[in-house]
Amino acid sequence: MTLRILVPVKRVVDPNVRVRVSAAGAIDTAGLKMSLNPFDECALEKALQLKEAGVAAHVTVLTCGLPTHQDVLRTALAMGADDAVLIDTGAATATLDSLAVARLIAAHMSEVEYGLVLCGKQAIDGDIGGVAAMLAALLGWPQALNASALDAADGGWRVTCGDDAGTSTWQLDGHAVVSADLRLAEPRRVTLPSIVKAKQKPLVTREAAAPLDAQCRVLTLNDPPVREPGVKVEGIAALLDALAGQRVFETAGA
Repeated sequence: MTLRILVPVKRVVDPNVRVRVSAAGAIDTAGLKMSLNPFDECALEKALQLKEAGVAAHVTVLTCGLPTHQDVLRTALAMGADDAVLIDTGAATATLDSLAVARLIAAHMSEVEYGLVLCGKQAIDGDIGGVAAMLAALLGWPQALNASALDAADGGWRVTCGDDAGTSTWQLDGHAVVSADLRLAEPRRVTLPSIVKAKQKPLVTREAAAPLDAQCRVLTLNDPPVREPGVKVEGIAALLDALAGQRVFETAGA
């Protein structure tokens, strides 16, 4: 088996850290703990499981950003990835959008042959979730988004996808792009010996080889509104009256 899997990952603010918008209308990440995007962790775990099952022979992780973003690549290597690629986007890093990232990944894939791209369905900072679909369009590959299950089948991939509307199972023939939901796999814990071994694994830095001009930009950034305090009611009758006063059943379509 010579199949190679590419897992694009992103460096984000740790999900357990509370962020606030500064007076300048931006999130100041200075001093904040950064980590591997949780959805990408699930995608990487599934890729490693496919390798351990003999479905794939090699797992590569890739991120776009600055040299300081090597820390998440080292985490991915410690989890079990074979090698890592950092695409240095320099000053354009702060304004990279989904299309620019998809183009950078596609440019890298023109040099190395992969049979599967497995990434998180979205990053927890922007929550856009556009890279997988855009990359599939650029490559002309079949895609499956929000995957909760993935198995090799009939020379391709059988993928179960789900959202609020329900679930569906797809058969993707040949090369494919799949984005992972959190249900796809439970990421393994990184141990100290694996961190030490990760320092010996290949990590290469390449210059960006695709247009970095952003097609979208953030207009405003605000903290969410402060949640109003709740109210106490004496009993079921009072609760029903309070709900009726808020017209809850009408707005919910009940």
